[in-house]
This record gives sequence, C-alpha cells and structure tokens, in this order.
Amino acid sequence: MTSTPAHGPRDGLHVVVVGATGNVGTSLVRALGEDPAVARITGIARRVPSDWRPARTTWVGADIADDDTRLADLFRGADAVVHLAWLLQPSHDPAITWRTNVLGSIRVFDAVAAAGVPALVHASSVAAYSPGPKDRPVDESWPTHGWPGAAYCREKAYIERYLDGYEPDHPGVRVVRMRPAFIFKKEAAAQQRRLFAGPFLPGRLVRPRLVPVVPDMRGLRFQALHTDDAAEAYRKAVLRPVRGAFNLAAEPPLDAGELASIFGAQVVRMPRPAVRAALAGAWRLHLVPSSPGLFDAVLRLPLLDTGRARRELDWRPLHSATDAVEEFLEGLREGSGASTAVLAPSGAVGRLHEVATGVGSRP
Repeated sequence: MTSTPAHGPRDGLHVVVVGATGNVGTSLVRALGEDPAVARITGIARRVPSDWRPARTTWVGADIADDDTRLADLFRGADAVVHLAWLLQPSHDPAITWRTNVLGSIRVFDAVAAAGVPALVHASSVAAYSPGPKDRPVDESWPTHGWPGAAYCREKAYIERYLDGYEPDHPGVRVVRMRPAFIFKKEAAAQQRRLFAGPFLPGRLVRPRLVPVVPDMRGLRFQALHTDDAAEAYRKAVLRPVRGAFNLAAEPPLDAGELASIFGAQVVRMPRPAVRAALAGAWRLHLVPSSPGLFDAVLRLPLLDTGRARRELDWRPLHSATDAVEEFLEGLREGSGASTAVLAPSGAVGRLHEVATGVGSRP
C-alpha cells in the first residue's frame, strides 16, 4: 500500500482527517497508518476516542460547526486535509445539519487555504448528483444539483457549488471530490441503524429466511461499496497528484432481485406511492429517522461509472457490493460497533435514549 507522495517531504506526509471517528474515517486512519509514505496523522473529531490508538495518529477534539479560528492552526504544516465530517441527523431540523454540513465545511475549506495546505480531499457523495438513469452508469460530468426534497442531497450539492468557486480562487490547493455510492462495513452497523432505521428495527431478525419479502418498485436500483475500499480510494487521492471528482462504487448494482437473493426472500411488486406514504407517516410520528425525501432521492440517484478512479487512482474495490451489504447485515444482527463514540454499539439503553430524545429529532 505504498505510493509516491504528491506533496511534502520524502520522509513522510502529515495528513489531517476531519471526522476521523466515523464510518469512513476509522478505515482511512487505519489505511494511512499502514502506509510508509505517511509519517503523521491528526484525527479531528467532536469526541475523541479514549481507548483507540491507531498508528501514527494524534487525536484533537474540535467541532467544525463553531471552531472558526482554531482549524487553521490545526491544519498548519499539513500536506493534506481530508474532510469527512458530516451530520445526518436530526432529519426533523435541517437547520442543525446545515450549520455543520454547509457552514462547517466552508470553515474547513477556508482554514485549508489560510493554513497553506496544498491538498484538500472532500467527501462528496452520489447524493450530490441530479436524478439520473438506472440502466447505465454516468461519469463525473453528470450535473450535481442533488434532489431538492432531501436535506442530505441539498447540502452535498451546495458544497459542490461552493467548491466550484473555491477552486479558481485558490489555485494553490489541489481539490479532490470523492463521490461514493452507499458505504457499508460491519463496524458501522450500529451507527447506520441509528441514522436510517431507528430504534425499532429488530437487528437480530434481519437474516436470511426471516425476511419473507423484498419490495420491488420503480427506481429501486442503487450501488454500494465497502468502507475499506472507499478508504483506499481516499488514501490514493491523498498521495497522488490528482484533482477533480471521482465516482466510487462496486459491482453489482443492487435491485430487488439482488436483495432477495441475500435474504432468501420473495420479490413482491409494490406501488411506490404506498411505500412512501407509509414511510412518511412513520417519519412524522418519529418512528424512523429517515425522511421520505431521502427515500425519493434513492429512487432517483444515477448509477456511477468508476472508470476515472480505475484509470487515475489505479483503484479497484476488493469487495463486491453484495459483500458490503452482507457484512453490514451481519453487523446489524450482532449489534456490531467500534470503539469510537460515533460507531459505538447502542444496546437496550441506547435504543431507549433514541426513543426518549425523539427519533430523528436531535443529533
């Protein structure tokens, strides 16, 4: 896992990872720590781990939502900043997510420029893309205006527009935008259950032969990726002199048939409006954290062509999309997590706390 550094001294790079304790951050910190081209990693998070000490990593507590002046000091002397921090909840109060995701991201970008960091790698998403085809993949030139009905998509698209202006204003910063499909690993199962399914999902029952049917509806075709494969692409983007956007996804695309094979279930055709209405009702009652707008977006997101990542990053996923989902489901059944506050398993007390604080209402 060695590459020639794009910037910095030959004796090793200093890489700052903002949002280092989440799904992608934990995998990226490990990958960077195993690379001899990287001498030092600064992991920034709101809540730093107390008992996880990855190689070459120093933890710093900071919140991009309100640390205006401190970020530039933390970034000074770094060879690259990887920005992963993102808030997915509360879905019922998008003003809070906007404060972190949009205003906080802008703080990170401005601090990169102020500190003279030569490289910025930003975690965009497939969710930044405008609605697109499900029968063929699109490359990075597809419009990135998001889906207006989902805060997550609006915020990702807004940051794309901000970077469109940022890059010509800061030509000395090499900007890379990573646009991955949905990212899964076993250790992130508890976090993703909290973010998307809520406290009432019986994880132990999400197993083959206990899920009798998989709904099939127009637009249900999406891509997935194992988190470790996503992290490897980020590592390569740090170390190689590349710029611009990169799609990341694994084969095969997942539809009702693929999901039914995973669960050993039957495919049942269902009308999209009925499924959406049920989800919208559950969301309004605070029974699930995922908004109906995000459901709308998933059914409209395009499939991604990953040719540029293969050519310029020499990147190929080691796990299939099916592998990634099956590992996530295994983690869901086992209540898996990791030793960071973001990925920590919930347990019964944690689920009760989710209910007590209002599902989808508070971070």
